[in-house]
Amino acid sequence: MSSTKLVPAFARTGSDLCATRAAISARLRSTVPSTQSQPSPDGEDGSDPTRGVARKTEAPAGEHIRQVQHRGPPRPKSKVSIEFENTKEAYKSKDSLELLRSLLVFKLCTYDFLVDKNKELMTLSKKFLGKKIFEQLMKMTFYGQFVAGEDQESIKPLIRRNRAFGVGSVLDYSVEEDLTQEEAEKKEMEACVSEAEKESHGEVTAFDRSQTHNCNANHFMNSVDHREKKYKAHRQFGDRRGGVISARTYFYADEAKCDHHMETFLKCIQASGGSSDDGFSAIKMTALGRPQFLLQFSEVLVKWKRFFHLLAAEQGKAGLAALDVKLELKQLQETLTKLGVVAKDDTQNWFTGENLGLSGTVDLLDWNNLIDDRTKISNLLVVPNLETGQLEPLLNKFTEEEERQMKRMLQRMDTLAKHAMKHGVRLMVDAEQTYFQPAISRLTLEMQRIFNKEKPIIFNTYQCYLKEAYDNVSVDVELSRREDWYFGAKLVRGAYMQQERTRAEEIGYEDPVNPTYEATNEMYHKCLDYVLEEIKHNRRANVMVASHNEKTVKFTLHRMNQLGIHPSENKVYFGQLLGMCDQISFPLGQAGYPVYKYVPYGPVNEVIPYLSRRAQENRGIMQGSQRERVLLWNELRRRLLSGEIMYRPAY
Repeated sequence: MSSTKLVPAFARTGSDLCATRAAISARLRSTVPSTQSQPSPDGEDGSDPTRGVARKTEAPAGEHIRQVQHRGPPRPKSKVSIEFENTKEAYKSKDSLELLRSLLVFKLCTYDFLVDKNKELMTLSKKFLGKKIFEQLMKMTFYGQFVAGEDQESIKPLIRRNRAFGVGSVLDYSVEEDLTQEEAEKKEMEACVSEAEKESHGEVTAFDRSQTHNCNANHFMNSVDHREKKYKAHRQFGDRRGGVISARTYFYADEAKCDHHMETFLKCIQASGGSSDDGFSAIKMTALGRPQFLLQFSEVLVKWKRFFHLLAAEQGKAGLAALDVKLELKQLQETLTKLGVVAKDDTQNWFTGENLGLSGTVDLLDWNNLIDDRTKISNLLVVPNLETGQLEPLLNKFTEEEERQMKRMLQRMDTLAKHAMKHGVRLMVDAEQTYFQPAISRLTLEMQRIFNKEKPIIFNTYQCYLKEAYDNVSVDVELSRREDWYFGAKLVRGAYMQQERTRAEEIGYEDPVNPTYEATNEMYHKCLDYVLEEIKHNRRANVMVASHNEKTVKFTLHRMNQLGIHPSENKVYFGQLLGMCDQISFPLGQAGYPVYKYVPYGPVNEVIPYLSRRAQENRGIMQGSQRERVLLWNELRRRLLSGEIMYRPAY
């Protein structure tokens, strides 16, 4: 088996990528101590920072940071403090009518009947009032609160105003298909089931009809492929919108629709680059191709990781943190040969890193790099079968069209990343369900390896309600350090918790979600603290704290002060949704912290699904805490008593 890494299937998307492919093929995969220069804080001219730090990569996880000694220029010592209770500063970008609108919208979001029936009520209002009056009413209320405008031109005034008060923008074209549940399920099943699986299902059905019950159709089905039920499509969960209120969902229709989504993302990137010099744009992988590939590749990645931990248990190293597991190379080769996974003479070809023999160990990062970049992408989808001792294809066959669809997804990703780099825009890849996420994260990481060499362009998203969030963050940070590229992360609590738990319980696999909300908060802060420590010692890490939780924001500010990370370094960003938590966003921006609003835009009638989710999300927030409404009332009262009720922001 070749040890060539999975760097792009992008690399086959066009001849212009050959140079990139060659440059990346020389990655270090060593676990021995390596000397690697680390940067001091970035200079104002945007040039590469000076370097001069030795790092020992053999250290156990959690200790590697303490071994680094910073040798760059002195860091800023001044501490920045912020008062989120200062309503004059928090709402100085809003006139009084906008404050009243916020109060009205947030109050309406507390009424269960209005929120539960919001789509029906909007449809009825549109029918009764007519399109023109309905759209005007929406712009005065929900649409005006949560959406910036109908197109790229109409959103520019809001972007300029927010920028004037220290808040940047993450543009997001929020038009969604308004599908019925039945339509969504049908599309999902067609998009996630391969031709081989469809044929297998037909064979099982025919077999079942012709035989009595002394044979098990499920056993026959399992003999046709090696799929796990978590990574298969299930009709009862075909509508991926179920239980999700804070994330947009794309359903695959055809390749032309994916091209259309890519064009929309390209326009967002261009608009973001044209409106500011430090913008972000967000994309979703499921918008760019058939999700069948994400399901299958995710299963391959998970099975290889599981195989690594099985081998670790063979060496008495079970239960250690991800980066602490070091397999003894000689013993590993003997085990692989004994299992029949690879011939003895071929084991040397599996581990060809130039420094690998010096340490005599293989860690999870080395192991991950064994997944090949083969001539045909479908050949990536092989898994170790311990019963037969062979590497076997996940499915018996792939059609030529499925092969082309996989390649087109990678081509679209590559196009977007290049466009983002050209326009100076950072690209955030949103997280999705756990049965897609391993593939999404791996493909995002491959883009980071290519495009984050000089500065952070590609950002991956980590959902901290997941039990494995910390392992994922720490492993990716370590990889970026070894390979000397800029780590970029967005940390969120997550959007799919209810759906993930229900699916795991009903289908029958381990719940991937942390057991409690408190555990999720602890995980978020643990992941965040790890990245902040990395920033302290290695100015090539970057993180967006995407949270509406004031305690999390205060925790971040406190740790930044402790670690000497100044907001002017632009290493730690904050993100909130447009129309929500202005009392956090604007004080941060005016204090000099990089803070961004997710700025949705699109025609009124086509963003109704987005507005419906915002109403549901705000119900939970507003019923749980009245803090934002209290602050809004306090500011209106202050303006009234001070004679500023007609206040209009000047910028």
